[in-house]
Amino acid sequence: MDTFSVLVVDDEKDFLETLVSRLKKRKIDTHGAKSGEDALKLIKNRPFDVVILDIKMPGGMDGIEALRAIKKIQPLTEVILLTGHASVETSIEGMKLGAFDYVLKPVKLEELLPKMLQAFEKKNNHDQKVRSAKIRETLKYW
Repeated sequence: MDTFSVLVVDDEKDFLETLVSRLKKRKIDTHGAKSGEDALKLIKNRPFDVVILDIKMPGGMDGIEALRAIKKIQPLTEVILLTGHASVETSIEGMKLGAFDYVLKPVKLEELLPKMLQAFEKKNNHDQKVRSAKIRETLKYW
């Protein structure tokens, strides 16, 4: 079955495990990471279509720093930020840095799933444009 790949990044263990489990039950190729650093290790080894990224994480790398790094490694990967009410301004900063959208925690799956689909469709459209441009460039020399 065709699906898309999702990486969920959140330091709250219960939230992370629950969301990953619920997405896997829907046959979505889902992985979890408990920190920005762990997420970057995974992203360097495989592509993800969508990353669901908590902004507030303790440790060396918060969500905004992780977003910057993700966009450097995989610029076409779409990132949905998870935020609390107090950090909406930070979410807007994230949007300026290339995040697809943000949702307030606690998020309902019924709210998150359509955003994930929209993010995937945006990434897929960009992928197709890049592929077409490469093909056009190749055919230009014939």
